Amino acid sequence: MPKVSSVIVPYATYLRVYEPLAAFPEPERSHWARYARRPDRPSYQDELRRSLADLLPTPPVVVPVHESDEAFVTEVDGVVCVCPWRTRLRGWQALGELAEELPAPVLDAVLPPVVRRQAAQDYERWLVRNPDARPWIRTATWQVPLNWFVLVSDEEREYDKGSGSPGGAAPVLRYRTPMVQARRRVARALRALRDAIDEGPLIDGLVDVGRWLEEFHPRSLVELDYGGLVHALPAGELEDDHSAADVAEGIEALRHGDGVAAGEAYGRLVERWRAVRDRRSAN
Repeated sequence: MPKVSSVIVPYATYLRVYEPLAAFPEPERSHWARYARRPDRPSYQDELRRSLADLLPTPPVVVPVHESDEAFVTEVDGVVCVCPWRTRLRGWQALGELAEELPAPVLDAVLPPVVRRQAAQDYERWLVRNPDARPWIRTATWQVPLNWFVLVSDEEREYDKGSGSPGGAAPVLRYRTPMVQARRRVARALRALRDAIDEGPLIDGLVDVGRWLEEFHPRSLVELDYGGLVHALPAGELEDDHSAADVAEGIEALRHGDGVAAGEAYGRLVERWRAVRDRRSAN
């Protein structure tokens, strides 16, 4: 069996918020300030590999026993911003989502009921002590939820095709935008959608992600990262993927009452992401 450190864990995408140090109370602020100065901070792949390591034992460790004290760090206009991993909280939340996605027999085979019951009880006790907790990172598998694309602009798209050689740098496709811009786009999109349609999953998803964004410092940075999904998509498809532009075009068409143009933009999105889901079925 290969070492966990050599494994690339694919097919998950991420929505992250990096908050300035000023957003954190003491002593957490000082912890992150010291942490940001470390030269050996872990990478995105390191976080995934550690998650994989917890799934190797029998039964698997679906939720870490202790909360992570790691974070991703970036600098915005000279200000250090951090995105705490909070792997324990995210583990509990992912467990609840997994129960909705998998058929009961498959779920029982992957995670025995006794493991899930214990995790659920631990989460309930933890929530009593931490009622306002929220993650800095949201995760999706085999997709980028369409409501995430509303937060960003095609001009903010960053694509690096990587080295293309085994063991070399992996492709990167991500968007980064200031929190104020992300919130503004959510509000504008919700107005346009509600004027055009009464309800729907895109509206529900936008309301949910908008409420989540309101929990953070207004000078935060929002990052949409294709993460491991880049390993499942051919380089040509990644290079041609401008889903944020299609979403923006569709919403703008709705704002002007142009249902035909909105339908065309939506059609491009459906076709692109149906191909991704087809690869999931093939696996």
